[in-house]
Amino acid sequence: MKKVILFSLMLLCVLYTNAQETATVKGKVTDKSNEPLAGATIQCLTVPRNTATDANGTFILSNLPKSIIKLRVSYTGFAAIERTIDLSQGSIDTVNVVLSGSDAMALTEIVVTAVNNPANKLGTSLSVSSVKPGDILKAAPRTTAEIFKLLPGIRAESSGGDGNTNITVRGVPLSSGGSKYLQLQEDGLPVLQFGDIAFATADIFLRADQNINRIEAIRGGSASTLASNSPAGVINFISKNGNVEGGSLSTSVGLDYQNFRTDFDYGAPIGNGFSFHVGGFFRQGEGPRTAGFQANNGGQFKANLTKQFANGYARVYFKFLDDRAAAYLPMPVSVSGTNGNPSYSSLPEFDIRRGALQTPYLLQTQGLGSNGAPYVSDVRNGMHPVSKSIGAELQFDLGSGWTVEDRGRASFNTGQFIAPFPASAGTLSSMLTQIGAATGRNLTGATVTNAITGQAYAGDAMLIHIFDAKLNNFNNFVNDFKLKKKFDLLSLSAGYYKSSQNINMDWVFNSYLTTLQGKNSQPLNITSAGNVPQSTNGLFAYGVPAWGNLHRNYNVTYDISAPYLGIGVDVNEKINIDGSIRYDIGQVRGNYSGNVQRSFDVNNDGSIGANEQSVSAINYAAAKPVNYNYDYVSYSLGINYMMNASSAVFARYSSGASAQADRILFTPSVFAEGDVATKFNRINQAELGLKYKYNKGGLFLTGFYAHTNEAGEYEVTTQRIIQNSYRAYGLELEGVANINSFFDLRGNVTYTHARIIAGAFKGNKPRRQADVIYSLTPTFNVKKFSFGASILGTTSSYSQDVNSLKLPAYAYVNPFVLYQVNKRWSAAVNANNVFNALGFTEAEEGSITDNQNNIVRARSITGRTVSGTVSFSF
Repeated sequence: MKKVILFSLMLLCVLYTNAQETATVKGKVTDKSNEPLAGATIQCLTVPRNTATDANGTFILSNLPKSIIKLRVSYTGFAAIERTIDLSQGSIDTVNVVLSGSDAMALTEIVVTAVNNPANKLGTSLSVSSVKPGDILKAAPRTTAEIFKLLPGIRAESSGGDGNTNITVRGVPLSSGGSKYLQLQEDGLPVLQFGDIAFATADIFLRADQNINRIEAIRGGSASTLASNSPAGVINFISKNGNVEGGSLSTSVGLDYQNFRTDFDYGAPIGNGFSFHVGGFFRQGEGPRTAGFQANNGGQFKANLTKQFANGYARVYFKFLDDRAAAYLPMPVSVSGTNGNPSYSSLPEFDIRRGALQTPYLLQTQGLGSNGAPYVSDVRNGMHPVSKSIGAELQFDLGSGWTVEDRGRASFNTGQFIAPFPASAGTLSSMLTQIGAATGRNLTGATVTNAITGQAYAGDAMLIHIFDAKLNNFNNFVNDFKLKKKFDLLSLSAGYYKSSQNINMDWVFNSYLTTLQGKNSQPLNITSAGNVPQSTNGLFAYGVPAWGNLHRNYNVTYDISAPYLGIGVDVNEKINIDGSIRYDIGQVRGNYSGNVQRSFDVNNDGSIGANEQSVSAINYAAAKPVNYNYDYVSYSLGINYMMNASSAVFARYSSGASAQADRILFTPSVFAEGDVATKFNRINQAELGLKYKYNKGGLFLTGFYAHTNEAGEYEVTTQRIIQNSYRAYGLELEGVANINSFFDLRGNVTYTHARIIAGAFKGNKPRRQADVIYSLTPTFNVKKFSFGASILGTTSSYSQDVNSLKLPAYAYVNPFVLYQVNKRWSAAVNANNVFNALGFTEAEEGSITDNQNNIVRARSITGRTVSGTVSFSF
């Protein structure tokens, strides 16, 4: 019934628009030197219409009402201006606009993410930043998540490949993995409803390419009330829509590593108010680490079609993603010194900067799958998202100050996450002792041979767990409907958000013994003293007995309904107050199944080998119910004071929450009847900020406070349930300085003082939380050349909440050189971590033995990689 009502409303809007007379505005946008500004945005503030200038700076904005309208013209680096145009007598084709004022920080840019009413950054009580395609080029990111490091207050541990990234904001804890409190969006809707699903984090299903118009990031603020499960913030990928004709084709090649990628996009108006945009990428290559096979392989295609009406627009869009990217889990590294002053270095045969646990000698794993029958998985799949999405959005001015908006999308998501994880690493004898203890086999006097060469082996080894998660069904449907009313000094909004998220996946893990090498590691076979083979091609257990075996199935649907209200009051020309409230109602239904052991001839050789006597399978017969409801209220209140046309101060207090998902299952928090003890996590936040723009740049300074009450969640790699409460406060600074026409400087720095305030680790710092993170990008422009570097860094942190072993401070440099051959052709060379800095984002161990050589499992940033790109614009 709801869908019928929405469709009827859309149809009425269309019929209403077709009954109106329309007019057209034509013009040109230039700078003060009369040079045309290509790509300037022309937005009608009276009705939802916008376009952009072409290569000559000219624009056409059609289907406008025959009345007095207001236009807003903006361009990156310039202060936006507004013009009132009288179209009551018909079309006008002589609107010429000269942009001269500076706005290097884009504080006059309109914010559309997680706001009740779009407004410029200077006029909102929000901490918001944006990243443009040019900023991405300078940063030389090797993964989508590396882009997030350009945003102040965002901590992205992007060392795991193109996905499986841990992301958080302003001292909000990284309790397990993913982005539990921060939501990743595409065009205003969540990629997944939960950002921290084990082996299916939201960034796995998200790719950055040339479809991006810009990325907006809201930290704290109204994210609590304008999106579900996102109290810490929202990062929104906003797509191009083809309102101006143009496109590009680029090819990137790794100059010192195997990578080949082609990106393209094109969009244009096609008449009668229609415009379209298409784009995507395809890539192949081993990637930045020595996987020994084509670890990155796949691509993405996106398309949208927009119809502009006199009083609004309607858009449909499509996305197809089928990409494979290696998942880099923690790797063995040598650590000496003391816990407080450790020294990290590569092991003799494992280069921590470029090495990988992946190997061409272990390309498949097998066992008993979800249906109880034998299965085979390809380790080369890595993180393999397959996503087919179709969506629509509309916005119409209904007259008399009323506006209706609706966004909806259905996504059909499947895939796989498969990657090797070092459960332990060390001497061969110590590995055999651990295997014997885990499996109950007597390995005294056992011999070990290389499974590839057949030769005896006595070197160091790794106990490898192959994490193999089958992402059977991660389909979701989301719809966000909003109705707004504008009075003279008051604006009201009411909305209803609806979503359904499936989480259906199987865990089928296996155990291997391999050589301790970061390149071409080889499986090892064990033979008992009685000459009985204990493993096959390194596989000594179908399951993970060292961890109690973890074959599992999750089959749960999360249904969310969330009505919300917003109000904005322009007290006077300087003061604006806004508030919003949201009521999230969740219904969770499904079941989950654990592990059962059985004897089974997996390799079908007619006999039961030692490793087949106890084979893990999913115990569907003992499935447990998931049956609970939850609800919580979120609210946010902010005030913005415009001191003058160039500066403002703001304050905001928010309280929001994030619901629990799969990580709470298989913990004591779930009761026999399917109810759970702790259903969501609450965050209370406060902000006080200053925004200031001047002729040569701008500053954005924000003080923040966050208090997090967190329920227990399961972390597979440490086999622990993590439950803490946290408090954090700090300061973030974002700035731009255009020193002259040849040199500009952009950067941000965030200071965070965070502590655990309850539980066994009360008074300690949260794990992996640095006091300071920073990013700095100086750029030089000399005629057709542009060159500079992104410098990113962090101070030290602790590997775990126990606050013993430190992760040292590090900084790395990403230089770039761009040469604009002519208006259409350009060439660029960039490097990531050019000085081959050593840095670690996480470690499994919480402590080491002081003044001894220890092996710790840690994730490091990737060593130096250099790539070249050739681009053609048209």
